[in-house]
Amino acid sequence: MTPTLRIRSVENDADLRCVAALADIIWREHYAGLIDDAQIEYMLERGYAPARLAADVERQGVHYWLASLNRAAVGFAAAGPDESDPGFWLHKLYVHRDVRRQGAARGLLRQAESLGRTRGARNIQLRVNRGNRLAIAVYEKLGFKKNRCHVKDIGNGFVMDDYLLSKTLNDADD
Repeated sequence: MTPTLRIRSVENDADLRCVAALADIIWREHYAGLIDDAQIEYMLERGYAPARLAADVERQGVHYWLASLNRAAVGFAAAGPDESDPGFWLHKLYVHRDVRRQGAARGLLRQAESLGRTRGARNIQLRVNRGNRLAIAVYEKLGFKKNRCHVKDIGNGFVMDDYLLSKTLNDADD
């Protein structure tokens, strides 16, 4: 049986709890070795508690999507404005390691790009940890270009040491 990939908008608190649960699994797997456990815990608490996700949607106009494969949630993305930087941003894009390379990341990104074009954005930007070679390679394959390095103090003695990447949004990208 061919796996069925479905991407849908996050619509309620149950969906936000699903995003939070996926983040907990994916972050612990993916960021082990890139950042220390204390920073993983801090960032999960700071950025992925269901109340924080709801605030992103309500206050900032960030839109979330869930990807499912054969009805099981396998990934998520979020895009919209950023509270401190102008432009349109891909804030989150995560896919469970067991289903990578099956189109979920591309499908989620297409949703974000479509929203950006609807909102009049000319490009979409993102931040990615400079040591996250796997994600950087995926983003570059999907048309993103590195712009510059960006180090940001996020509190509690932690910093985000990222590349800023961007991609031009063309009508033909859908």
